[in-house]
Amino acid sequence: MRRIFLDHASATPATPAAMKAFLKASKEAGNPSSPHAEGRAAKALLEEARRVVAHHVAAKPEAIIFTAGATEANGIAIRGHVKALLDAGRAPNAIHLLYVPSAHASVIEAMEALRSEGIATEALVLKDGRIDFNALKKQVRDSTALVSVDVVCGETGTRFDTRGLRHALDLASPERRILIHADASQAPLVESIERTRLGADLITLDASKIGGVRGMGVLVAPITIPLLAVIEGGGQERGIRSGTQTPALAAAFASALEEAANGRSAFTARAARMREEFLATLSKALPSAVVNGTDPAPHIINISLPGVDTEYLAALLDEEGIGVSTRSACETDSSVSRAVLALTGDEALARSTIRVSLGVETTSRDLTSLVFALSRSVQFLERSS
Repeated sequence: MRRIFLDHASATPATPAAMKAFLKASKEAGNPSSPHAEGRAAKALLEEARRVVAHHVAAKPEAIIFTAGATEANGIAIRGHVKALLDAGRAPNAIHLLYVPSAHASVIEAMEALRSEGIATEALVLKDGRIDFNALKKQVRDSTALVSVDVVCGETGTRFDTRGLRHALDLASPERRILIHADASQAPLVESIERTRLGADLITLDASKIGGVRGMGVLVAPITIPLLAVIEGGGQERGIRSGTQTPALAAAFASALEEAANGRSAFTARAARMREEFLATLSKALPSAVVNGTDPAPHIINISLPGVDTEYLAALLDEEGIGVSTRSACETDSSVSRAVLALTGDEALARSTIRVSLGVETTSRDLTSLVFALSRSVQFLERSS
């Protein structure tokens, strides 16, 4: 039986073009930091990938910092900037950070760790799943240095208005720019990630969400933004992310990002159509299903089935050959979806979530099969209880 994979928001398979780029670049044995011919060849591959990524985010190549993934990029953006402020003489209690409460665990836990170190961190107030810009005016302080926000929430698909946030911050702090860190890991397949469009200063990307080879991420960070290394080492990547660089992973990432940009319009339209058909069929088969997310991206569908043990449900679906998740892969040990709880305030909904995320090869037939399997499995659970 053919497996149906519907957890692309966790990690989507590498595209054939990305794998081809990876394998071709893997033949270069040199270390990009080495001065010999082999090292220079590896360096050339790395810098070409950097140029391609820079083109798609509308930044200069020197703004592109390659990392091991989005988690590391988020950590460097937040902790690296705080470290630079402290190094410049700012007292810990004179640094204030804001963040979206539905953000990825790497953002939330970085904020919690910094809070324990004396940095003031605070969750943005949401209203109807959106940033409450009226409340934001009261949250911004003279010490506010950075706001971290998702472009697309990885659990619910909720899209946050980063340009509106930029405008609101500029009004609240006209004489001093407050930085926006935008985690755009889930965005490239459906959204333009150009810096000017997002209104962001720092941008996080991840290869595993767009069809690159896992183990590569990017932090877009112009050299004018103060950042210090979180881990010291050999000085690679502007001295901010030391460690031997991997041209093959960078080449695969650049290839996948190029494919995502070229196929964005077609995929967005197809995903929107499949989403609409899926939800219409689901509402008839399971009328109790609640759709979570505000202005969601089309490729991430989060539903709650109140009263249903969705962890068990996901296991039943897996036995039927369908792979879905209940929440972010980084928070599978949690009993509730923190993102859904933050966006809805409803614990019953947050305890009963199923996330369905589409990839470029997902078909309408896959989603129809999911509806039938969901209906059968929920009926089984209801009879069992």
